[in-house]
Amino acid sequence: MPNPEIDNLMTPRSNSTALEMVPRSGSPDSDSAVSIPLDLESHELYENRELSHLKFNLRVLSQAKNPAHPLLERLMFLLIFSSNLDEFFEIRVSGLKKQLDFGRQRPGPDGKYPEQVLKIIHEQVRAALTEQYRILNEELFPSLAEENIRFLHRSEWSEPLKQWAKTYFNDEVLPVISPLGLDPAHPFPRLVNKSLNFILSLDGKDAFGRESGLAIVPAPRSLPRLIKVPEQIVSGGDNFVFLSSIIHAHVDEFFPGMKVTECHQFRVTRNSDLEMSNVEVEDVASALQGELHSRRFGAATKLEVSHDCPQELSNFLLQRFNLSEDELFRLDGPVNLQRLTAVLQMLDRPDLCFPKFSPGTPAVLDENSDIFAAVDREDHLLLHPYESFIPIIDWVRQAAKDPTVLSIKQTLYRTNESSELVEALADAARNGKEVTVVIELRARFDEEENIHFASILQEAGAVVVYGVMGYKTHAKMLLFVRRVGNKLKRYAHLGTGNYHRKTSLVYTDYSLLTADKALCNDVHKVFQQITGMGKKIHPKLLIHAPFNLRKATIKMIEAEAEVARSGKHGRIIAKMNALTDPAVIKSLYEASQAGVQIDLIVRGICCLKPGIAGVSDNIRVISVVGRFLEHSRVYYFENNSYQVYCASADWMERNLSHRIEVCFPILKKKLANRIIDELEAYLSDEVQSWELQPDGEYRENKPSSEEALPVQTVFLKSLARIY
Repeated sequence: MPNPEIDNLMTPRSNSTALEMVPRSGSPDSDSAVSIPLDLESHELYENRELSHLKFNLRVLSQAKNPAHPLLERLMFLLIFSSNLDEFFEIRVSGLKKQLDFGRQRPGPDGKYPEQVLKIIHEQVRAALTEQYRILNEELFPSLAEENIRFLHRSEWSEPLKQWAKTYFNDEVLPVISPLGLDPAHPFPRLVNKSLNFILSLDGKDAFGRESGLAIVPAPRSLPRLIKVPEQIVSGGDNFVFLSSIIHAHVDEFFPGMKVTECHQFRVTRNSDLEMSNVEVEDVASALQGELHSRRFGAATKLEVSHDCPQELSNFLLQRFNLSEDELFRLDGPVNLQRLTAVLQMLDRPDLCFPKFSPGTPAVLDENSDIFAAVDREDHLLLHPYESFIPIIDWVRQAAKDPTVLSIKQTLYRTNESSELVEALADAARNGKEVTVVIELRARFDEEENIHFASILQEAGAVVVYGVMGYKTHAKMLLFVRRVGNKLKRYAHLGTGNYHRKTSLVYTDYSLLTADKALCNDVHKVFQQITGMGKKIHPKLLIHAPFNLRKATIKMIEAEAEVARSGKHGRIIAKMNALTDPAVIKSLYEASQAGVQIDLIVRGICCLKPGIAGVSDNIRVISVVGRFLEHSRVYYFENNSYQVYCASADWMERNLSHRIEVCFPILKKKLANRIIDELEAYLSDEVQSWELQPDGEYRENKPSSEEALPVQTVFLKSLARIY
């Protein structure tokens, strides 16, 4: 049955604010209008950042029950929700708890204090987890079983399966597991972040006469959480058992001569936000390596237990992890759902997945083309994943071998595990090129990988720097210097996403390949600023944070407002991952009041409230959630000299104040018009978009006809090849 609590989270609530709410195209009704605060800094005009973040995760969860998605993709959305929620508690909730612990509670622009926000989070997450496991148990597992994909509960095990599970336990599990009886000589262990564990109640005494009554059994992290049952044991389709089920079925064998009276799964989520003091730059890598180990044992933020775990045992765990009852979540199923993603690699069921596709590649940028010659002729724009990321990798490979290329500079924030780009950059260094790579070691959850890549590049002879202390280098830039005739010429790649081939297949991002002299010279200046030292630079075309991106953004918004005040048409379209910066939001409100038509495509967090009469009734906000993660940052100002900008930065405080970011204009009218058309396609989507309401809730849009296609499908059909 549907869960009314979660439904209430996903649908608008009427009359939930003192502010008047109107449709975008409507006008205030003078008979029903209420007083409107003229103070654009009023708490009522701002949504809480963390609660908006949580609402995005709920939109992801809703995809798991969308019958339009293939069955295994629905399962994947369910698991992505688990992963997102874990990170939410590891970073965002831990930050709120830290404010409480240190007595530094500060309200956000919305006026809520951390204590209030945490209470709401716990209530909403409890309802969301109940709905998640309802979807899993009542919708996905039965539907998968109809497709002969079964996850076998212990109550369903046949005699042959029981014997096979016992053999697997003895051969694979027992040799590597370490049960821990709790007594003064065996205190409660330090359990790794998000690890699967069991808490047991025991009756009897062991060989040493001990009878503590409690034990902990950590599941080996080296073993898969999901095991495929051989066909000869259970025939017909694909059959799986959980490692937790195998351990649970044989847990008595850890404690011979004693009786296990209770056995329950649990998992603790911990603070994973690394903290580093301002050490010297040359110490960043070693300091970070020391912090990586501590991440596994940070302060607890969430405890998950099986739904039938007795209160006595759950209270014992809460006490050990210094958590409150509000931070306890009872789950009707496996407590480590995220590890279920392995099932997709263990199945061959393309009929239950999204259709495969091959990203398009312009002929002038394909594998055998001279990419330098192609960029000499004109700028090129690629929209990933519909168009391939491979030309960027090929460009670096060509540069590594091209005798006319003298130097390569690149920023790396995230890249894939066996990075072809790192390999190509290392080859270039070995071939005598001047290679400089700015690696951001503090890219969250990729720190260890980035330290490894830094080592590879340094060994090849590349110059590796770690950016600027206190500012993450988040800009996506690649610069080549090449001798053309008697002169040196620069070429650049600028993007909205990371240099990561794998995520380029699932994240939407723009790539610009250019040889424009002024733009490439600006990229050179930014690299010089990052790697060297000096006063503030003044790029001609690039806008960069933390120096002038906020100021320039607000100036462009204000310019549209001035146009509207003069009686002309003002228009802004902005697409981004998140909108939280109070100064930018206030500027958007003022532009709306001036009559500027503003369309915002914000995938995740949005602290602005649209549709409030007299304040934001000219603002519309949509969120597109579908097969691909909307990641591109694009800004259109109708009356600006350069109408379209792409950026590495969202309109967030951290991007505008605490990161090195670049925002670059699309100089060629043809390419700018293409981006405008693609933005309009997003705004016309009726199939996979959600519209933000004035009260901060989201309403899912409904297609006006059966022929309506999701915007992502439109781009797949026009730019890629679907199998």
